[in-house]
Amino acid sequence: MSRLFRAQRAMRRTRQAALQRGVVAILDVGTFKTSCLVLRFEENTPQGEGVGHMAGQSNFRVIGAATTRSRGIRQGEVDAMPETERAIRTAVQGAQRMANMRVDHVIACFSGGRPASFPLSGEVMLEAGPCTVHDVGRVLSSIDTPDLGAGREVLHAQPVNFGIDHRTTLRDPRGQTGEMLRADMHLLSVDAHAIESLLTCIHRCDLELAGLANASYAAATSALVEDEKELGAACIDMGGGTTGISIWMRKHMVYAETVPFGGAQVTSDISQGLRIPSVAAETIKTRYGGVHATGVDDREMISLEGDTGDWHHDRREVTRTELIGIIRPRVEEILVEVRTALDAAGFGELPSQRIVLTGGASQLPGLDQMAQRILGSQVRLGRPLRVHGLPEAAKGPAFAAAVGLCMQGAEPQDEFWDFDPAPQYTSGRSLSRALRWFRDNW
Repeated sequence: MSRLFRAQRAMRRTRQAALQRGVVAILDVGTFKTSCLVLRFEENTPQGEGVGHMAGQSNFRVIGAATTRSRGIRQGEVDAMPETERAIRTAVQGAQRMANMRVDHVIACFSGGRPASFPLSGEVMLEAGPCTVHDVGRVLSSIDTPDLGAGREVLHAQPVNFGIDHRTTLRDPRGQTGEMLRADMHLLSVDAHAIESLLTCIHRCDLELAGLANASYAAATSALVEDEKELGAACIDMGGGTTGISIWMRKHMVYAETVPFGGAQVTSDISQGLRIPSVAAETIKTRYGGVHATGVDDREMISLEGDTGDWHHDRREVTRTELIGIIRPRVEEILVEVRTALDAAGFGELPSQRIVLTGGASQLPGLDQMAQRILGSQVRLGRPLRVHGLPEAAKGPAFAAAVGLCMQGAEPQDEFWDFDPAPQYTSGRSLSRALRWFRDNW
């Protein structure tokens, strides 16, 4: 049994204890910003046995929120621990002040770690009588997990589909009768050092971890509507340092990938192309950025004020068309990388191919039309679902992961480690195409 497996079980128990107390914090540690939301649960979550969305639900309200500029994070991973620790402290303390209470437990998400997906399956003979939770644990334990490689750990291991005899698409097999029980599972692995560094920073802030999730998974939870999760859709979470990809079907994430480019690379291109500081480049990108130029943009002038002492350099102007000419190639490169990842996953062979763009970098005007052309599917911009008490400033696409993490904290999907007996990690098979078993069996 891996260290992270034991840690995940401990975090589940910690989460249950935090929900019983009625207060928990949500922490989204991104490349550009670190956000913290404090949740108060109006009624405790029933801690019964469940499979997927059969678990109990809770009502919660956001009573505290704070965001600060991330420091010490590069492409979704901790690059400098002291700076990351300060950013986490600043965000958590700000949210605590707004909530007027101290919070000891946090559920966190991050976008780094080079996530890799593995679709796995197993089967066992049912014992006498209807299928029970014990049988679910047995079939999950029968799954041979792949050799993840040195320095890799399991972040998510979720049962996504069950079958009994000829019935192949059961969401919850409990109480059903038959002879052979089958299970499909999606396993997501990440670099262990990315987890350990983040955990160290959180613990140094005197916080106890009550859950850890992939940011792409969290963002899709809030940006996709129920029909998209059920019929099949891809959520593209365009953050500061990375662009996360998650594919959903039958209300479960079945594939995840990360493209190591995001809004920070666009800002860097502007900074270098216009020879201005990164802070000014970010401001100009936010205020004037876009990906499609028109004749009007040739006449719209953008002032590039500086304080170098060189009058000609500090009083320059560029047209919005010039700015778009810098932004467009990098955004196209990101979308082409996304298209490559979707093709490798077999996304084009799924029955529904809706694509939802979310994340802070998705707010560039005209991005949805460009994505429609490059990705070749139905594309829409996704905002996080409504959450009680969420401040107006936190209702945009940049907060999709934080809001999704709120929803997962209240109603987590079941994971491998929620069931007994415990799985054994052995070398086994891995599939080259992450969605192939859907085409074969669903």
